[in-house]
Amino acid sequence: MTNNGTHAPPGPKGLPILGLAFEVRSDPLGTLQRLARQYGDIVSMPVMRMSRVLVNRPDYIQQLLILDHAKLHKSTLTKLVVGPLLGQGLLISEGDFWRRQRRLAQPAFHRSRTNEYSPVMVECALEQTRYWRSGETRNIAEEMMKLTLEVAVRTLFGTSLAGDSESIGKAMTFLMRHYLRRARTPWRVPESWPTSANRRARREVEYMDSLIYGIISDRKKDTRPRNDLLSLLMSAMHEDGSQMTERQVRDESMTLFVAGHETTALSLAWTWYLLGENPAAESRLHKELRTVLAGRPAEVSDLEKLPYLNAVVHESLRLYPPAFIMARMNVETVNLGGYEIPPRTTLLASQWVMHRDPRFFEQPEQFIPERWLDGLEHRLPPGAYFPFGDGPRRCIGQGFAQLETALVIAAIAQKFSFRLNKGFPVVPEPLVTLRPKYGIEMTIESRS
Repeated sequence: MTNNGTHAPPGPKGLPILGLAFEVRSDPLGTLQRLARQYGDIVSMPVMRMSRVLVNRPDYIQQLLILDHAKLHKSTLTKLVVGPLLGQGLLISEGDFWRRQRRLAQPAFHRSRTNEYSPVMVECALEQTRYWRSGETRNIAEEMMKLTLEVAVRTLFGTSLAGDSESIGKAMTFLMRHYLRRARTPWRVPESWPTSANRRARREVEYMDSLIYGIISDRKKDTRPRNDLLSLLMSAMHEDGSQMTERQVRDESMTLFVAGHETTALSLAWTWYLLGENPAAESRLHKELRTVLAGRPAEVSDLEKLPYLNAVVHESLRLYPPAFIMARMNVETVNLGGYEIPPRTTLLASQWVMHRDPRFFEQPEQFIPERWLDGLEHRLPPGAYFPFGDGPRRCIGQGFAQLETALVIAAIAQKFSFRLNKGFPVVPEPLVTLRPKYGIEMTIESRS
């Protein structure tokens, strides 16, 4: 019995055995928002006899991500969905092993290091748009995936995989849907069974492995000095003088490669969609870019002179955060809001829910970049806005992603505007990341 007089936080009972499984599967984003509105700051969510608790208050979220982070591990759901592809990379690993790997990888993401990659980011943006023509229709989500894939392989591996971009995109989309479907299904077919889906999943993982291991193998044979992230990972040493094994380099490279290009591509795609639907904001952005840059590509030093560009990035991440939910499983009892949460409970904190909470954001469903121009980010309570997570496990690539997003928007927005094709359905699909289910088909309008 807790000091609240109840055994568990409030919440719906759902169906016998199944709980809320059908609601979560059919409309996960709507279900999270509905439960937060109906039950408040802490909600019990039974799903298939598994205990889940959704927290919707900034200080509770801070407790999970910072104060009690040592009592929490990545959830079983997270490991089921991304573990088969990412292995024991930073996104999945725990404890001392995670801390050792994080210390090794951290220098590669120091601001001075990531700033060195800014010319590559701008170059890739200009290359991707070189053959765009005014009046043509393109799936802007696919275009941004190709662009950020090229940025990722050039900065991470010092090479190019442009010819493989379509195959990589198809592989990633299939694997995300396949493993998420498995994780949400009560009765899972063993992965060893030779179903068509299992066979394809193995092929796609093997394909991705062949790319990464091939690059690692080539790098071992190359004695030239390199400045990419792979070289830093391969040469980094622990305090005892040991280095990462080939498998560890593979896992970290795969994690940075997949997570890095996927999330940034989505940030960019959602931003073009939002700007296209809000011409006044788009016009203000264009005016700022024209005034400060006068048609030239942006450099790192320009970004502090582009407050509205930064506000657009913040607002896009608020409304459509690529990481829309964080899940942790407690390994020991956690006292949260007066409730004693027993071990092996999945604790959820959703950026999608918190970023649209009217307690912290006026007109929360509206795209209003201006809200960020008067110091809102510093006035918000910690835990109200966390597109990259928080605490020790905050995304290691946050600075890299924000830099790339801003530079690419500045480069492309000076040349083009985008309008959503009439009647095209834009539907957020919460997989591992928040993807547009059917892409985002837009008509390109040249600004030259």
